[in-house]
Amino acid sequence: NGCCWQMIDYCIIGSGIYGSKIANLLKKKYQVAIYDKERRPGGRSSFKRFDKKIGYDHGVQYISPKTVKFKKFINKLIKLGILKKWGGTHLFLNNKIKENKKHQKIIGTNGNNDISKYLIKDINCNFESELKKIKRKNLYWELEFVSNKKINCKNLILTCPHPQAKKLTIKYLKDKSILKNKIKMNANITVMFTLKKNIEKISSYFFDDPILGWAALENSKNRFKSRFNHWTLQSTSNWANKKINKNKKMKLINSNILINRFFELTNTKKEKLNNILNHGWKYSYNPKPLKIKSYWDKKIKLGICGDWFVGSRLESGWISANDLYNKMKKSN
Repeated sequence: NGCCWQMIDYCIIGSGIYGSKIANLLKKKYQVAIYDKERRPGGRSSFKRFDKKIGYDHGVQYISPKTVKFKKFINKLIKLGILKKWGGTHLFLNNKIKENKKHQKIIGTNGNNDISKYLIKDINCNFESELKKIKRKNLYWELEFVSNKKINCKNLILTCPHPQAKKLTIKYLKDKSILKNKIKMNANITVMFTLKKNIEKISSYFFDDPILGWAALENSKNRFKSRFNHWTLQSTSNWANKKINKNKKMKLINSNILINRFFELTNTKKEKLNNILNHGWKYSYNPKPLKIKSYWDKKIKLGICGDWFVGSRLESGWISANDLYNKMKKSN
């Protein structure tokens, strides 16, 4: 608690791929510190550990790179053993969306937050540090956290979802149009559970259903050995948008709805379940990208980046972070 008068060059809020990427680019020349409200790095590519070995990718399910630069970055991490290909049988059952069979499914060797872990391995990271408010002083930013701790920095980079970025920065933005009210982030509700009895060996399902969008068998990622099956289910955004505000109170009901749909859609008998976990992503992604890829105000040293500028994919955040870094480099 109290105030820290150390002046940091760059404070970065968030340790998802965008926060991690820009921190990694800046660390070569500047003193950098990351602050994240969660217990572990990864943001939307978080890995929910059930015990020391078993865990669930309860955010981003896999990476399928499109752009040349991102492909090069991903291939480098595959060679280093940080990422790997996700094999097995993936059933694409949605007739409304065209499947691109050329796209690979790349995952973290230990969890899908492995990219963030790799990028921030030498950086000062402060987890369980939720930012409450920011204040612009004469030539620096004062950050106040929920714990009442205060930090000072010359440059501030926010990588949080649009509604949180808007709340923190709206009075400081020169171009308020980037945080206009029309941006609506889609939600997602994720359920993880252990199935006592093995069923068919399918790595993932992509459903054509108004409620359940996706199911992934975590065992198929070959990160752990278990005599039980460990599943991650993700809802459709339309269903989650209606349920997300009450999900904390309705966790058991919402979890059962998704689990029941899973057994119905896979035509399997419902077996005894263990360890049901529910996670609500209120601000999962922005379906309508903005006209700019990031925001930088060189006068007050405020930067904002995130996937919601560019698109719904993990790659979108990586593109936004690179764009912001280039803007900052040009302005120096």
